[in-house]
Amino acid sequence: MTIDDGADVPLGGLHPDRKIGDGGQGEVHTLTGLPGVLYKSYREPRQVVGGALTDLVAVRQALAAPDRAVLDTATAWPLCRVTDRGQVTGFLMYEAPASMTWTAGDGSTRLTELQYLLRPAKAAWKAVEQPAPTQRYVLAVALVELLDRLHAMGLILGDLSQANVLWTLRPAPAVFLLDCDGLRLAGRPPVLAQADTPDWQDPKAPPGQASVDGDRYKAALAVGRILCQDAYVRPGSHLDLVPGVLDDRREHAVRRLHEEADGAHGTRPHLGQWRIALAGRETIRLAAAEPAPRPQIDPAKFDGVRRRGNISLRD
Repeated sequence: MTIDDGADVPLGGLHPDRKIGDGGQGEVHTLTGLPGVLYKSYREPRQVVGGALTDLVAVRQALAAPDRAVLDTATAWPLCRVTDRGQVTGFLMYEAPASMTWTAGDGSTRLTELQYLLRPAKAAWKAVEQPAPTQRYVLAVALVELLDRLHAMGLILGDLSQANVLWTLRPAPAVFLLDCDGLRLAGRPPVLAQADTPDWQDPKAPPGQASVDGDRYKAALAVGRILCQDAYVRPGSHLDLVPGVLDDRREHAVRRLHEEADGAHGTRPHLGQWRIALAGRETIRLAAAEPAPRPQIDPAKFDGVRRRGNISLRD
């Protein structure tokens, strides 16, 4: 059996083994004979929009091999649909890297979710290695770059939370996105109704409407919480940054964008602005000066004026 060509796989050809995940929409199982591959089965298959899942599989298939490898390294992307008598029952995906797990005191293996990055370390999860300020900064950058890449592919996340982002420091700081069947292509329906995690909602978004701008708000939410090690800070509120996580230039830019993210729906800073701010390459804004007199130009001396527009991603 091959799962890398995107073709549907019959449920009868799979051998689900151990259940390792259980959520509101379905369950996740390991598979006998397919190490490193997981099967997510939907709790209510009749509610699944099969064509939307096909769209997500096709997104990966359309990528060049190097870009596909990047996607597989950073996400649990749907590899192919699983069907039974014409009904989509779930999909196959690669397992998260072992470096993004930790061993609890009872010996069980758990995922290193974003929540462990947003709160002070506790005795119950002392096995989770905590990042130095510079590593915390790199994790914030990695998440912004991943979300920006998905937006550039025409995708809308809908749900971003402390439970569907994983992270690691080994061998280098990196992040990994779960629940990728929750994404949708802009202008297309989702596989299932896109979720909204409590304490991670966009308070100014139209009810039940996932959008690019909502993703931008949640990205600002995540960046602020990572850099502050605070699970509840929101755009518009004071950022009490972890000491040493940003230099002065980056701090100024991040604080400004975080404040702007509290603006009206449809006005939030895009992910490219966050990438520039975190890279410390944002232009310092100067106070407005008196405009200089305009020179008199003879239009006949010019063949034309080239105007350059901005490209924006719309949902």
